[in-house]
Amino acid sequence: MGDTEDQSPRPEVVMKPEPRTYPHGVPSWIDLEPPDVDVALAFYGELFGWSFTEKLPPGAPGRYVVASVDGTDATAVAAIASDDARAGSGAWSTYTAVDDVDAVAARAAGLGGEVLSGPETVGPPGEPAGRTAELRDPQGAVSRLWQAGTRTGAQRVDEAGAWVFSFLRTPDRERALAFYGPLLGWERSDELGAGMIRVPGYGDHLARTSDPGIHERQSFAPPGFADVVAGVEVDDGPARWDVFFAVADRDDAAAAVERAGGTVLSVSASEWTRDAEVRDPQGAVLVLSQFVPPDGS
Repeated sequence: MGDTEDQSPRPEVVMKPEPRTYPHGVPSWIDLEPPDVDVALAFYGELFGWSFTEKLPPGAPGRYVVASVDGTDATAVAAIASDDARAGSGAWSTYTAVDDVDAVAARAAGLGGEVLSGPETVGPPGEPAGRTAELRDPQGAVSRLWQAGTRTGAQRVDEAGAWVFSFLRTPDRERALAFYGPLLGWERSDELGAGMIRVPGYGDHLARTSDPGIHERQSFAPPGFADVVAGVEVDDGPARWDVFFAVADRDDAAAAVERAGGTVLSVSASEWTRDAEVRDPQGAVLVLSQFVPPDGS
């Protein structure tokens, strides 16, 4: 008996991916600061099916509500917030991960940018969510930096109802890259398209942590595609960041926007996507994007 190999089946060990983390220079989180949080919760809950969790105790100044797929931080996608101490932008904001927010904010001024607020630590005392600062780049686009504490960033991305991308619209792409390149380590690769920005090594980081199959899944793409973190596109309008959300079907999602009280501003299509730019009931603009690869897969 002692020499007989045990042939009984063994339970399969399923390895869970690590929580999603973001290296320096990678956009990591988004939030909305609307005039009325409850109106925003009703709209985005209907549009995307999000669950919401209040993160501040009753009586605290302002509100901070985390949107997620299933009501847990493990599936967090965004935040909807208000702050009694200051007026919010009323728009979607993009946060970029940095290793040291104080050092990056200090460097921004020397590159022609402006620190609008912070750096400041946010979150419960002794257990900070992170440290942040708000920047305006040399052409006027406003975004935020995020040095992660307990909140590392969005945990569900690139799927229907979640954030998929942030795009910088700017009148001068080269001037923008002269700011963000040295500040955040951004690089542009012509073979990936004029507007694709990468942080070298990001794809390998994902493969080691939260997305072990990324290189196999993107085997069709040119080298460096897994490192793409943002887009920069020339636009004659005011410099700004646009936030894109993935949807299963653009037209269905656009119809849902109108049912929920929003407005469809325009629709467009590219080789890879079908998009709709929409405005929520309180004026925040976002883009709904359906992925449609040319081969139909």
